[in-house]
Amino acid sequence: MPQSADLNHIEKLWDVLEKNFFQQCGSQNAYKILYQIGQLYMISKHSHEQSDRGEGVEVVQNEPFEDPVHGQGQFTEKRVYLNSKLPSWARAVVPKIFYVTEKAWNYYPYTITVFICSLNRFRAVNRLCPSLSDLIYVCLIVLWSEEYTCSFLPKFSIHIETKYEDNKGSNDNIFETELKDQEREVCFIDIAYDEIPERYYKESEDLRYFQSEKTKRGILQEGWKDTQDPIMCSYKLVTVKFEVWGLQTRVEQFVHKVVRDVLLLGHRQAFAWVDEWIDMTLDDVRDYERKMHEKTNIKVCNEQQEHSTTNPSTLDDIEIHDKAST
Repeated sequence: MPQSADLNHIEKLWDVLEKNFFQQCGSQNAYKILYQIGQLYMISKHSHEQSDRGEGVEVVQNEPFEDPVHGQGQFTEKRVYLNSKLPSWARAVVPKIFYVTEKAWNYYPYTITVFICSLNRFRAVNRLCPSLSDLIYVCLIVLWSEEYTCSFLPKFSIHIETKYEDNKGSNDNIFETELKDQEREVCFIDIAYDEIPERYYKESEDLRYFQSEKTKRGILQEGWKDTQDPIMCSYKLVTVKFEVWGLQTRVEQFVHKVVRDVLLLGHRQAFAWVDEWIDMTLDDVRDYERKMHEKTNIKVCNEQQEHSTTNPSTLDDIEIHDKAST
């Protein structure tokens, strides 16, 4: 996989599951399953909330999948429609119209996500304006192994590897093999006290003041990660590459910031919505996922159809391939 020596970030997310949180479940695997349920619930609900004015995620396919190496997983194909919220410096290099096709293979709890873009062919299609920030925001919130078809960026790639360990983020060598001779920046993400973009802030999701009624989880006091037990850490190795002269550094730094914001917001929401998903089984959350996908599809497709009658346009067709790896 392509690696950018000075732009490797390791994102560490602390997520605590207090002893009274997993009730009858006494094993380490039990709270990893709870984490998976909370993550799946958050993704489905968040995608539905963000689908508005013709932007959002249409689910084309979502079904179980078995891999000879990774075992049981879930295959999902989605189409992502986005409005343009690009910073002014990026608008000059992004066409006005494009859409994204996402194919995901989720072999929880180990995942690798790779986005590789290359300029391809032109074809006519009716779609909404893109947003680099929201493209990354919507697509990376899934954070599994994925294959993408999108629309513009030549020589652009994002590689994310995820590993989970039962600690407070103390393992600085978890990706030692991958980063052997490379510089890296280690970023600790605190889901309660790190600042999120103002447009995503909700008082009900502020973990400095939130307490779960069902589990009594929270309020998270300053330094909570040092006092809670048990605790797990989600480690994410993020590598960004954008080989376009004059824009490389700015785009790569921008993407890293967006990825960080995605991880922070998603895990805040999974925590803040715990009372909505804590009683769910994996089967329950898959059923919820299916129902939310249907609602979101209706919401997105109707508005897309409406928009296409008044705003026809063209796009560049770009393919991004993502493979799971051991």
